[in-house]
Amino acid sequence: MDSSSCSSSATVCEGDSCVLPKSDNTVLSTILSTVLTILLALVMFSMGCNVEVMKFWAHIKKPWGIFVGFLCQFGIMPLSGFILSVAFDILPIQAVAVLIMGCCPGGTASNILTYWTDGDMDLSISMTTCSTLLALGMMPLCLYIYTKMWTDTGAIKIPYDSLGTTLVALIIPISVGILVKNKWPKQARIILRVGSILGVFFIVVTAVIGGVLYQGSWIIHPNLWVIGTLFPLIGYSLGFCLARIAGLSWHRCRTVSLETGMQNAQLCSTIVQLSFTAEELNQMFTFPLIYSIFQLALGGIFVGIYVLYRKCSDKNRAEFAENGPNIEKSEPPNYKENGGFSLQED
Repeated sequence: MDSSSCSSSATVCEGDSCVLPKSDNTVLSTILSTVLTILLALVMFSMGCNVEVMKFWAHIKKPWGIFVGFLCQFGIMPLSGFILSVAFDILPIQAVAVLIMGCCPGGTASNILTYWTDGDMDLSISMTTCSTLLALGMMPLCLYIYTKMWTDTGAIKIPYDSLGTTLVALIIPISVGILVKNKWPKQARIILRVGSILGVFFIVVTAVIGGVLYQGSWIIHPNLWVIGTLFPLIGYSLGFCLARIAGLSWHRCRTVSLETGMQNAQLCSTIVQLSFTAEELNQMFTFPLIYSIFQLALGGIFVGIYVLYRKCSDKNRAEFAENGPNIEKSEPPNYKENGGFSLQED
């Protein structure tokens, strides 16, 4: 067959055709799925190594803070994702990626940011653990509710079987991590530090391999970038406001705020990779990465503002102490709550 007889849109080489064969990315896709699954399991294992059963049980017995966090995590975030998707008129399959991110539990990075902002570490860890366990039921439920306008018309199909399998599988590494924390606490602290590094490595690996595998995935409509910026900002802001309306103290408001806006992007990336076709991934694969970038950037700004505020407050207190020696120096409001927590425990 002469090359002049080939269709310009042909992708399969037959006979003597000069048209190059279509590339097969099945192997690379399998590698990416395997890598993401292993890294997610390790990140979840390290998260379990941060949970102390007695402190977790204390918050379960007085669950008001966890309940407020639940309303933020599975109330504010999925609803905000749906409103943003409709308002910016993105593709249905892209809206699914936004909603999956909104339905994800809190990320482990929120625990670190909570520590830096003098939040309630015990509440932060308890909220992350509870939201991860509750996601087993709440993520499918929220997706069913908020994607109904697209699934009813046949525009998209939600692979609940793959999604459910991924979520159920998370119980194993988390449970093992909790066991290690309570049996071998010193080793758990080392694992926790390694897990924090793995979280960053996870994002880099996903971006690099995904960029090669889904070459058109970064060429997306600007609206998706705008949503990726606004979504975590809405989570941080509304989480703080709802916590304050619920009567929580300032340091717990900061905790709930960070837990709401800081989503488990690693889980979202893994679910998306394991549940959708290559054609669909070209449209939705990059959103978890976009969200990761902006949630970390905004979280860093939040921490910077708080640290600056603390320095100014400490300076003012020092000046008052010099002018009035009888004025007692007050401790941070969360001094007792965080007194038992330290990143450098003996």
